[in-house]
Amino acid sequence: MNITPTIRAELEQFLQQEGLTLSQFGQIAGMNRGMVSAIVSGNKSMSVKQLDLITEAMGLPEGYYYDLFIENFIIDHPPNMRRIEPFLFRCAELDKLDAIRRVVGAIMDNLLYIPKLFEIAEELLAQGRSAAALILYEGVAEAEKYQHSERLAVCQYRIFKIQIGDDQSKNLSAATIFEVFVERLDEIEQLDALKDLANVYRSLRKWDKVDEMAKKMRAKAEIQYTLKHQQNSRLYEESPKELSRPMFVYITYADLLCANVCEELGDYEGALHYTNAYSNLDWVRETDEDALHWMKLYLHWSKANILANKLLSGEVSVLHEYLNYIDVSSDAIQEDRVTLLLNIMTAANRYKLDVNDILKRFEAEIASLSQRPSSDDMYTQQVLPDYSALCGYELAYYYLNQGMYNDGFNHLFCSMVKAHILNNETYFINCMGLFVRFKAHAVPETKTEFYNLIEKVWLNNVEKSSNADRCE
Repeated sequence: MNITPTIRAELEQFLQQEGLTLSQFGQIAGMNRGMVSAIVSGNKSMSVKQLDLITEAMGLPEGYYYDLFIENFIIDHPPNMRRIEPFLFRCAELDKLDAIRRVVGAIMDNLLYIPKLFEIAEELLAQGRSAAALILYEGVAEAEKYQHSERLAVCQYRIFKIQIGDDQSKNLSAATIFEVFVERLDEIEQLDALKDLANVYRSLRKWDKVDEMAKKMRAKAEIQYTLKHQQNSRLYEESPKELSRPMFVYITYADLLCANVCEELGDYEGALHYTNAYSNLDWVRETDEDALHWMKLYLHWSKANILANKLLSGEVSVLHEYLNYIDVSSDAIQEDRVTLLLNIMTAANRYKLDVNDILKRFEAEIASLSQRPSSDDMYTQQVLPDYSALCGYELAYYYLNQGMYNDGFNHLFCSMVKAHILNNETYFINCMGLFVRFKAHAVPETKTEFYNLIEKVWLNNVEKSSNADRCE
């Protein structure tokens, strides 16, 4: 039978080895003699702050005894949140995620601790410690999985947002799991949840799901907006939940998403209908600075998208008008310039246009295609990287067909790397096909680079498969 060692026994052994009295050790640790004596004798339990002082005084790394702390003061004792809460925060600071998992696993049998663990998860998330918060959210969600509660839905929403990353196949799984919980959220929070889901599906080019999420968001936002502005209405009460945008934006954004869906499906008439819808903002009642900012953005977007719509449908004569509008509105639509470049390159390849001079205006955007934007917003986090990968492919296609092989292959490889990071098989296969088409024009060094990249991706996939097999 294995006997679990104790921190007290470890401390006693250290004192004997070093020949230190309780007073001497207390001076080193910054603790009074009585406190050290009480801990050694077992007459007093230990806080994580005291444990940290003792560990430092013994010359050991931070968190060295955390596993023993869990054994001695959490698993073997009735859960005490006054001890557990600071311990969880300290584990999060030191990135000791396994210790957090052990604590959660040890106390989740008692449903009374769920509200407090949820509060701790929310605070950790606010501190930017999302990996630690995720463990708590997952624990709470598992404990409440048979409850039809709003807290369960909020946990699933937080889990969804934390898990969304580069791998689009994992993003699809996360979105699919979370989608069924949206209706359990507060009616206000549902708007942001549907917006986030729509943008994830948009990055995955699941246009039927984008359309579905957009129309749900619009219907719910219209109801909330009407209730908010209904005179003498007792039906509407301000929700404690805060939206990330003014409420009217969820109506206009739904129209923008539907326009995007129509455009991607080649329905340019439908796209124009929805674009005209979000360009008409006469019904908006808000006049504050934030609302005016968003109204200005939608007016800029509608004008730019109407021109893009015409360009992509074959009216190539609007190209220069489109470019002029981009230049005039550069401050308002700066963050969308990758999207604008993608529209131009798609039209150039589709209608055999010469845009060599135009590309000089987008040197900064072209140089940034391999960079990942930093933002919590789902559009910036998910849609723009997808557009960047696709834009790299369109640039490669253009340059290779122009006979500018060095530039073409460089953009092709960048797009392949991006597609691999996103785990987007369609983009990656398209890039491989484009390389095969122009393989005869590749110098030996370029061919070597291509084969090295393919081998690297292959080895990475083999490793992933082996890891998955080991986990089963």
